Amino acid sequence: MHAYLALTKPRLLPLVLFSGLPALILAEGHWPSPRLAAWTLLGTALAAGAANALNSYLERERDARMARTATRPLPSGTLRPERALAFGLVLSVLGTGVLWGAASAAPAGIALAAILFYVFVYTLWLKPRTPFAVIAGGVSGAIAPLIADAAANGTISLSGWLLFGIIFLWQPPHFYAIAMNHRTDYERAGFPMLHDRIGDTATCRRSLLWVLSLLPVTLAPVWLGTLGLGYGAVTLALWAWFFAQAVQLLRRQDAPTAKRTFRVSLGYLVGTFGAMLVDLVVRSVQ
Repeated sequence: MHAYLALTKPRLLPLVLFSGLPALILAEGHWPSPRLAAWTLLGTALAAGAANALNSYLERERDARMARTATRPLPSGTLRPERALAFGLVLSVLGTGVLWGAASAAPAGIALAAILFYVFVYTLWLKPRTPFAVIAGGVSGAIAPLIADAAANGTISLSGWLLFGIIFLWQPPHFYAIAMNHRTDYERAGFPMLHDRIGDTATCRRSLLWVLSLLPVTLAPVWLGTLGLGYGAVTLALWAWFFAQAVQLLRRQDAPTAKRTFRVSLGYLVGTFGAMLVDLVVRSVQ
């Protein structure tokens, strides 16, 4: 069972749940019903797990060449590939089925499209060929708020797109830091990385631009009145921390700084969505 759970990359799933819940609250205009919230988050988590399991199946040979992924169930031989494939397909059916049954065809369709995009467009087509694949991968990685928004009202509202935008814009600088910290691993696996194509300095500059683009998107809910000044102050401070670390990465361009940038990026995202949830909970009880 542990091997099957590892296929879903469970460390990534909290992001799915953490970003889906505030999207539900914003879409409903109040705290959602426990049934809708539970089934929507479960269906979203199953769909995300399906995409990750299928990605693990398709990249098992490359994962075996990388120190950071060689101990995963497939490259280590803990699990047979055909079982991993079957598991990913079953999760795909379960995830979309749960979303359709709990809400409507809209969130189920978005989840299915995200799985297919992640597997065929990102994993099979772009990732082995271009360092710009991370941008396409960011679409699937940021899909949870859109699923939640559609589950609440059958359509995607501006708030859903804004939450999608936060995660989408956050992913390139987050991934560039990972790639710079594990550059030897990615070279062994044969994945083209941006720093190999345009150099470390240009990559760090692009990363800084992605971080800059986050500021207006994270503050937009405050300008629109859907979130309060408390959230705005917290996310502004977190953004300044993230930006300062991105500047440090541009100056030093070494693995330890890249690793710190990765950790700061996680702190920024968790803190931003945490502040969002606190703001929404406080508003719901007033």
